[in-house]
Amino acid sequence: MKPVFTSAPEALQGLTCDGMSVAAGGFGLCGIPENLILALRDSGARDLTVISNNAGVDQFGLGLLLQTRQIKKMISSYVGENATFEKQFLDGELELELTPQGTLAEKMRAGGAGIPAFYTRTGFGTKLTEGKDVRQYNGVSYVLEESITTDLAIVKAWKADKAGNLIMRMTANNFNVACAKAGRMTIAEVEEIVEIGEIDPHHVHVPGIYVDRLVLGTGYEKPIEQKTLSGAGISAKGFNDQREWMAKRVAQELSDGDYVNLGIGMPTLVANYIPAGINITLQSENGLLGIGPFPTEANVDADLINAGKQTITTVPGASFFDSSESFAMIRGGHVDLSVLGGMQVNRTGDLANWMIPGKMVKGPGGAMDLVSGVKKVVVMMEHNAKDGTPKVLEQCELPITGKNVVDLLVTEKGVFAVNAEAGLTLLEVSPFSSVDEIRQSTGCEFNLAPDVTGA
Repeated sequence: MKPVFTSAPEALQGLTCDGMSVAAGGFGLCGIPENLILALRDSGARDLTVISNNAGVDQFGLGLLLQTRQIKKMISSYVGENATFEKQFLDGELELELTPQGTLAEKMRAGGAGIPAFYTRTGFGTKLTEGKDVRQYNGVSYVLEESITTDLAIVKAWKADKAGNLIMRMTANNFNVACAKAGRMTIAEVEEIVEIGEIDPHHVHVPGIYVDRLVLGTGYEKPIEQKTLSGAGISAKGFNDQREWMAKRVAQELSDGDYVNLGIGMPTLVANYIPAGINITLQSENGLLGIGPFPTEANVDADLINAGKQTITTVPGASFFDSSESFAMIRGGHVDLSVLGGMQVNRTGDLANWMIPGKMVKGPGGAMDLVSGVKKVVVMMEHNAKDGTPKVLEQCELPITGKNVVDLLVTEKGVFAVNAEAGLTLLEVSPFSSVDEIRQSTGCEFNLAPDVTGA
């Protein structure tokens, strides 16, 4: 039997110290160990290195430890909407080791499995992997990444038995499994504790061998970052005729039976225009295969979100899994198509979509894994920036997400095929533009497909 505590401060007793490393489960605010985070804050431990996909929001989750400046360094994939996180980094007050989301999950999974390092294609040629060892396998370049273990792991589970076996609930699984394995000492905060034998062994997500202490959590708030109800996909902020045309055009790239990942923002609109007779399965990198429509008010569940932190539902045949499993699907080439937003795309298919140096850093999230592992990458973005400058360029001026990775580019002005050797080819002009306008608003040369005519 594992030690069982009824309060988080008691569960942390004797385990905290200045300068320690902590792995914290959760994705945004979903599946975070609320009580243990508060107890860690109240412990007063400082100069912490915290490994977590992100840091919650300003007023909740790990954001509370940023407010008290107890965190010296974050190892994360996404800054997200946490203004405190972004400001402390840009002001030089916080060390930040940005890591692609799938690489981060695998670093912790591998660390817990006793694997000190591994090679991955994710991030090759980007700012995040500069100086790292690179090797080629079957003509493809891979980057060496070192694994992660931590002094402490704090994770959130739905149910545990007194042997420490854990069950996670829906997408609240996310990084919790990998974090539990990475900790040299792991505390699981759970909503229910049952007797040994009451959990079906088939249903265990984390075997008790990885868990050292249990704490029965209370008073969960489970705030929702993006409460999104049925019908909101079409009435989304910024929706207009041009974006509708873009979403419908991207949807034409879908084939029956495809497994598809839709990025956050505009790409989610594509789900509203799947052609009749086409059945696809939507994958979300936070641990869900089989995304359904947005829920009604009565069906909203804080433990069921997509990668954009929006509330969702599932379809029959759906499955839940942890983040390391999710990115195994992505890196392993099992996802047929991904639609991503972009800040810039260049003539040979480089994509930049995660950072404006000195001004804005959102982090790569899962994008670097998606562009390196998915069979076909479609970028859906505005043709020009708000100030009118081109976003389609000869060379990307912002840090890239992937090199030669874009297969198709769809903007409100037209559709381009992208090839690393042949460059851009304009396949189709939108109803809102012309070939002349596209030439004037594009920062590089492009070819015309045979059936596209223009001056």
